[in-house]
Amino acid sequence: MTDSAQKTVRTTCPYCGVGCGVLARPEADGSVTIAGDPDHPANFGRLCSKGAALGETLSLRDRLLHPQIEGQEVRWDEALDFVAERFTAAIRQFGPDSVAIYGSGQLLTEDYYVANKLMKGFVGSANIDTNSRLCMASSVAGHKRAFGSDTVPGNYRDLELADLVVLVGSNLAWCHPVLHQRLMAAKAVRPDMRIVVVDPRRTVSADGADLHLPIRADGDIALFAGLLQHLATRDSGSDYAAAHTLGSQAAILAVRNWDLARVAEATGIAERDLSTFYSWFVGTENVVTVYSQGVNQSATGSDKVNAIINCHLYSGRIGRPGMGPFSVTGQPNAMGGREVGGLANMLAAHMDFTPDAIDRVGRFWGAKRMAQKPGLRAVELFDAMAAGRIKAVWIMGTNPVVSMPDADRVRDALKTCPFVVVSDMTARTDTAELAHVLLPAAPWGEKDGTVTNSERRISRQRPFLAPAGEARPDWWMITEVARRMGFAKAFPYNSPGEIFREHALLSGFENGGKRDFDISGLLAGGYETMDPTQWPVRETPTARLFAGGEFYTPDGKARLLPITPPPPITRVPGRLMLNTGRVRDHWHTMTRTGKTARLSAHFAEPFVEIHPEDARRLGIRKASLVRLARGGREAVVRALVTERQQPGNVFVPMHWTGQFASSGRVDALVAPQIDPVSGQPALKMSTVTVEPWRTALHGFFVATERPRLDMDYWAWAEAAGGVRGEFALKEEPAYWEGWIAERFGDGTDVQRLSVGDRHAGRRSFAGVRNGRLAFALFVSPDPVLVAREWVVGQLEAEKIDGIRILAGRPGADMPDRGPIVCACHGVGRNTIRAAVRGGAESLDAVGAATRAGTNCGACRSEIATLIRTETAMVD
Repeated sequence: MTDSAQKTVRTTCPYCGVGCGVLARPEADGSVTIAGDPDHPANFGRLCSKGAALGETLSLRDRLLHPQIEGQEVRWDEALDFVAERFTAAIRQFGPDSVAIYGSGQLLTEDYYVANKLMKGFVGSANIDTNSRLCMASSVAGHKRAFGSDTVPGNYRDLELADLVVLVGSNLAWCHPVLHQRLMAAKAVRPDMRIVVVDPRRTVSADGADLHLPIRADGDIALFAGLLQHLATRDSGSDYAAAHTLGSQAAILAVRNWDLARVAEATGIAERDLSTFYSWFVGTENVVTVYSQGVNQSATGSDKVNAIINCHLYSGRIGRPGMGPFSVTGQPNAMGGREVGGLANMLAAHMDFTPDAIDRVGRFWGAKRMAQKPGLRAVELFDAMAAGRIKAVWIMGTNPVVSMPDADRVRDALKTCPFVVVSDMTARTDTAELAHVLLPAAPWGEKDGTVTNSERRISRQRPFLAPAGEARPDWWMITEVARRMGFAKAFPYNSPGEIFREHALLSGFENGGKRDFDISGLLAGGYETMDPTQWPVRETPTARLFAGGEFYTPDGKARLLPITPPPPITRVPGRLMLNTGRVRDHWHTMTRTGKTARLSAHFAEPFVEIHPEDARRLGIRKASLVRLARGGREAVVRALVTERQQPGNVFVPMHWTGQFASSGRVDALVAPQIDPVSGQPALKMSTVTVEPWRTALHGFFVATERPRLDMDYWAWAEAAGGVRGEFALKEEPAYWEGWIAERFGDGTDVQRLSVGDRHAGRRSFAGVRNGRLAFALFVSPDPVLVAREWVVGQLEAEKIDGIRILAGRPGADMPDRGPIVCACHGVGRNTIRAAVRGGAESLDAVGAATRAGTNCGACRSEIATLIRTETAMVD
């Protein structure tokens, strides 16, 4: 390994929209040391559990390393020629709208730019959309309706400067942990700062709040309609609003009847809590309202965004330090995709499909075949595919068979599409399995470009590893296909820096301050050495916008919209409201986080949060298996009975795929309802039936190698030294030894151990090879009760005790850390409880004793709960 190979590289995290700076250093043994970048203004050295574990996700296991056509490896030239020929043939026979690209917020800005240019400028169709449609499209619509542009007014520092921070539909502690820790650190310094959480669930973010408003599903517009009415009746309108906005009278007229009583009825929030929230907002100058997927992923998401923005515009709380509406994005480059026109209804550089903009972009690109109208948005795109109108599609870095609503229909549409190309880092996704052509994409660590985070900050993502196998960056693939389609002159790129330069030039082309997105000032600096920078950058970076009241509407004034709350969602007897979202340690469909044992320890299988009242009524026991169903689709997941969930509602995480679980694809149950303005799917407001899933036996296993998984129910995860998994059987095997041999192997070098309780129906099996554990298997009529983390740890033990393995728990002389609480440091529940019993009765004391909660802090709420429980038991 050369000295240059061991150089520390400054790059950017590939997960959420916080955009944390990362220091990556390849080591001589092939590993990579990861640390937070103390100089990056997004995180100042902090990393969450996912970011801290990035070095563990870089293995070549399951990587797609060579181009494939129909499952056969081919040369790059053959694959690229084939893609170009098939797209060209479809366009020639069926027209430009017969082809499409479906991209991802995981793409770098340079990738996005050339894909958008190819489709909208040279194919002549705007059928290029992205999974960002599922994430932030309603924020885009709300921004543009209010400001005339898709502009986030403030920055992260505003959360630390605010005196009141309102989190709406945002579990910031789990979904944007580093940003949440910045907020909590600011509150620790200024205890008078107030935090309000608006969420149907009592999330860990709510645990750190001064006020939790457990809003009824989709009640957000009513909440902020009431706030605007409250501001108006208390004459809290501002000189700013009078001078710099239009529409106040109509907006106030639309909410004139939304007093406390009516808001309480619509939202399910107690009047006293509404009164407290409203009085805090009115009485606090520095207010930041942070919102995320709970607002966006709704059939009325755009109106929710504008209901929030109305309150900030009317009261003048925008554009200055410590105030403003703040949309936090879910993906690392959802913002960058929006900048280059990655959504089907946008042109490049934040331009729309107006005649002037179409002409401007066409002249800049030298494009004679510019798309003249918006293309198909995500749900519409796959509907068109199902109807046979899309003849060729290229899917880049995303997994719509898992993440799209009505996901089974999306899968069926792809099965019938004549030509499907997938470029990804792995062939092991539910979507890649349906591809005619697979193209090996360079992942994080190997690719080079830029991303833009939630505060408009452009950062470099730099390579520190050589591309594995024949992996190539997405921009290169798109450029090569464009050349083969006859557009070589317009796609001369040999590096991402050349693409970024063109992107920056277009942002300033005929701009003159008329458009918000302008990074032409970056052209004077070097691409390789570019520091994290907030746009617009005409001459210098811009921290905040709109303080002076200049907006990007034709008359320069912002718009308040007359937003009327929709009727409450009608409850269907026998059905529960389904909410979907993320967990702390996983990301999207686990193609990266699923590769590390550390990130699977907190939740190792799909689950449903359900309130105890609903569980009792439906006959669902703790840790039992549950069937959720809608319209002939179903998912089977583990029951997590908790009062954090409201009665009548359930929550299921969206991460599990057909690669990791037998029936965990929850978005198959989500109805394809969309916001009519933004086209964003309503991923949090479907209804499902919920019932116990009857089974004869539950099982838990660990093994050094992944077994054959053909049980009636199964879910597996990486573990240190092998894999772990849960399973269930409808019928008990007649011959256990044969059943185990078929799934875990029948090697003659494996000593087999077993014990059973025929009366209780419990059995334990183990295989030992050369004194080390090869596999262990536990079955029971009820959910298996063993010390799972201890059993998992035995996979790496140099020597094992067979009796203790079969018992599934250590003796009194061996510590069992218990279920993992702190993923960053691998600290379990039992370890924390022991520390509390030993006198560590504060978060800092537990951290000092165990290291738990000392990195990203996302587990601190859970630790605090354990402290309260243990100290109460002592008292």
